[in-house]
Amino acid sequence: MATIKVHGSPISTATMRVTATLYEKELEFEFVSINMRNGEHKKEPFISINPFGQVPAFEDGDLKLFESRAITQYIDHEYADKGTKLTSSDSKKMAIMSVWSEVESLHYDKVASILVWELGIKTLFGIPLDSKVVEENEAKLDSILDVYEKRLSESKYMGGECFTLVDLHHLPSLHYLMKSQSKKLFESRPYVNAWVDDITARPAWSKVLAMIPN
Repeated sequence: MATIKVHGSPISTATMRVTATLYEKELEFEFVSINMRNGEHKKEPFISINPFGQVPAFEDGDLKLFESRAITQYIDHEYADKGTKLTSSDSKKMAIMSVWSEVESLHYDKVASILVWELGIKTLFGIPLDSKVVEENEAKLDSILDVYEKRLSESKYMGGECFTLVDLHHLPSLHYLMKSQSKKLFESRPYVNAWVDDITARPAWSKVLAMIPN
């Protein structure tokens, strides 16, 4: 039996970051589905692993972690000899990766997660979207993607010349946004569009998508 367990929901963007990393590293894991509609993420035993009651929670033997980006970094460092290398041991390359990781979490994801909720998750639950919120955040995303276009005109990937966690962390939100009206913001920028096509075509990512129920 796999010692690694991921407690989460297949439609959760944070959960998808973790499973994508595990598939990139070619690691076996047990997926423990958390029924968020029933509030399982706010109750024991889940909150004994993540006290904030948010998916995912992660176990590797006696190690228990939460916060998806911290989990993905742990996986890459702990299993450095497995699968795809998703970080760098070179200090300068790592510093550049760290900059763009901060950009993803502090700038891109703050806006993208709102749009994912409005244009993706609300649809799944039959909740009406707020068009004003969508308009405001698409304008913010438009400005952020101008920065991305410049970056990707100079570097094949966001963190450097190789696919890394920086790129991987974008995949879950891209899954929802590229099926929504917001896809025009990505497709209108040639370097961004090529990057999206590249990273979403990775075999590990197709395995994450296969976990989503029809």
